[in-house]
Amino acid sequence: MYKEKRNILLTIFLFLQIGIVAVLSYFPSVIDTYYVNGIYPLISTSSRFLLGWIPFSVGDILYALIIFLILRFLKRLLFNKTKNRRSLIFQFFAGCSVFYFCFYLFWGLNYSRSPLTKTLGLKQETFDIHQLEAITVKFLFKTKRLQSQLSEHDTLAVKVPYSKTKILELTKNGYEQLSDHIPDFSYQRVSLKKSLFSLPLTYMGFSGYLNPLTGEAQVDYLIPKINLPFTCSHEVAHQLGIASESEANFVGFLASAHHKDPYFQYAAHLLVLRYALYDIRRYDPELFTSYLEKIPKGVLKNMRESDEFWRQYENPIEPLFKFFYDHYLKYNQQKDGLESYNQIMGLIISYDQTYTLDFN
Repeated sequence: MYKEKRNILLTIFLFLQIGIVAVLSYFPSVIDTYYVNGIYPLISTSSRFLLGWIPFSVGDILYALIIFLILRFLKRLLFNKTKNRRSLIFQFFAGCSVFYFCFYLFWGLNYSRSPLTKTLGLKQETFDIHQLEAITVKFLFKTKRLQSQLSEHDTLAVKVPYSKTKILELTKNGYEQLSDHIPDFSYQRVSLKKSLFSLPLTYMGFSGYLNPLTGEAQVDYLIPKINLPFTCSHEVAHQLGIASESEANFVGFLASAHHKDPYFQYAAHLLVLRYALYDIRRYDPELFTSYLEKIPKGVLKNMRESDEFWRQYENPIEPLFKFFYDHYLKYNQQKDGLESYNQIMGLIISYDQTYTLDFN
């Protein structure tokens, strides 16, 4: 009887929490003051300190346990006729209530923080085709320059010489350099790990994720090494409380671009060049073709390496996972859903106008 009352109260608390989170989303300054600059850094640093030293992902094991519990609940609900279904449903919602509370306390309230355009004092986030062309020319120049340094000929793809484990270890160095310019992006107590679910993650179409319950950043260990530096830097941005996917892309780029290692710099500029070309194609397909002709064959080979990797894992279930994640992002203040990944260029153009990026 006690357990059922507890589960009913937790179920009520679940809906109360949903309302509180919805209200708080209208007060980003409150979130900034008490959560982003108060509670969250303590939680984040503590979780990385407690779990970062463990060589495997504790969060992945926790996810496996949650999936098991959900499947067990469904089995009991459908097949156990002697069990009170009403009690089972309250038990399920009680578990959801605990998960919801932990999710938003440990990380999820970052979705309601002020945008980086405000905290970094950026001028704007929108851009026109002329600004996009100007920044694309800069990225094309820098990408070509780095490729010529790292490859014997412009027709040859860049090959990252490090192991994937080494790339994970080196990621923090970019944030060390970036924090000299923007102290808010100081990264202490590293917790960046190989996902235990790399294969299913690949079939789902994702290259990494942050576990909000444990503070661990996981990356897909199957993706090409040329993609891994940027992916690692992106997931660390989430650890630092950057919830927006476009902003995590942006911060991940800054960390990789400030990295002293040219392979990290190349990986960052290569990916942003792709985002720039993607936007140009939406504006003017003919202009996109003209830029494509200016890209060295070696750079194009690196781009195709990524495309070919993802193509071999395409499957009918992937769109379903992306559909759910798209709506999850929209529920959490990212109105453009998965499309927000592609909105990095507005932030980069604005940052370049305000602080000037290094393209030398």
